Amino acid sequence: MMEVGLRTGLAPLLVAVIAADPVREADLAARVAIAGHTVTELAEADVLLADPGSVVAADQIVLRVGAGGMVPADLSPAQLDAALRAVSVGLRVSLPAPPDGFAAAERGTMLTPRELEILACLGEGLSNKAVARRLGISAHTVKFHLEAVFAKLGAASRADAVARGLRGGLILL
Repeated sequence: MMEVGLRTGLAPLLVAVIAADPVREADLAARVAIAGHTVTELAEADVLLADPGSVVAADQIVLRVGAGGMVPADLSPAQLDAALRAVSVGLRVSLPAPPDGFAAAERGTMLTPRELEILACLGEGLSNKAVARRLGISAHTVKFHLEAVFAKLGAASRADAVARGLRGGLILL
């Protein structure tokens, strides 16, 4: 008889857990088990649950398979179950708004909340002047933040920054 996951009636997923710190890895593995899933080796896993360490704030974890995502580490067992199941079928899981402080870029660099706002405006096709009006800042300040976004994302142009932001899950269109 097959075991079923946390109140879902669905079979448990095989989840690989990776963290740089063995204590953190054990904590994540325990959370996965409480959520009704089985911890396994990466080669056998349906989903990878990784603690990105210095890549993002310590209160976040990364889910990878298909589109993947990033979620707070303090999810309830039911929320973790839902996030793991969503990622296992190729859906992207993310916070509805950037977490306080920073968000991870695809290269592991941090963007400030203002830089994320400006990147989102770029994704809407706004000019520097239009971004400045929307955010209530000067066009010079927008240019300053854009230079930081380009540098942190390794982008060569506005379009490149938007593409990297989309791939890294920093902005949604």
